[in-house]
Amino acid sequence: MAEDRSSTLKTDRNEAWSGRTVALVGLMGAGKSTVGRRLANKLGRPFIDSDDEIEKAAGLSVSDIFALHGEEEFRRVEQKVLTRLLSGPPQILATGGGAYLSEDTRNLLREKAVTVWLNADLETLWKRVSRRNHRPLLRRPDAKEVLSNLFDQRRPIYGLADLTVHSVDGPHSKTVTSIIKALETWTPQP
Repeated sequence: MAEDRSSTLKTDRNEAWSGRTVALVGLMGAGKSTVGRRLANKLGRPFIDSDDEIEKAAGLSVSDIFALHGEEEFRRVEQKVLTRLLSGPPQILATGGGAYLSEDTRNLLREKAVTVWLNADLETLWKRVSRRNHRPLLRRPDAKEVLSNLFDQRRPIYGLADLTVHSVDGPHSKTVTSIIKALETWTPQP
């Protein structure tokens, strides 16, 4: 009898997140896009990268939007795109590193998605982001210091996510498995 009840509780928890988008949040280099693609494949859901959708909507790259119009305009477009994406069917959504900083965006994600903070340590983040030079906030000589400051400033806000999963420097399958296990324990907050 206890086994049946346990099984039902687990099913109820799965149903709690199964109709919602799973939104990955965290700092650049945390693995939101790479892990997100693998998670989507594992769960049989579409994968959407919000930065890619912003680029399509604006007809410009993220870097160009920042350079030509500034961060404030980028955040305005980002909010609009996220609102559209979250009104669609459940998916795996990789958000931009700064998206979750907006209280309006956090509220929108809280209402429509399960948020998962991919929490990576600073050295892992630096190792990942220093491979390419496409991140507008890091196109500076003191890029590692900028990343460290962002890391310190944003951690408390990312900590507001529904779930926290450590993004490890190793096979992405470990992080995917950790996300799935965390989702199985998630229950909506009133």
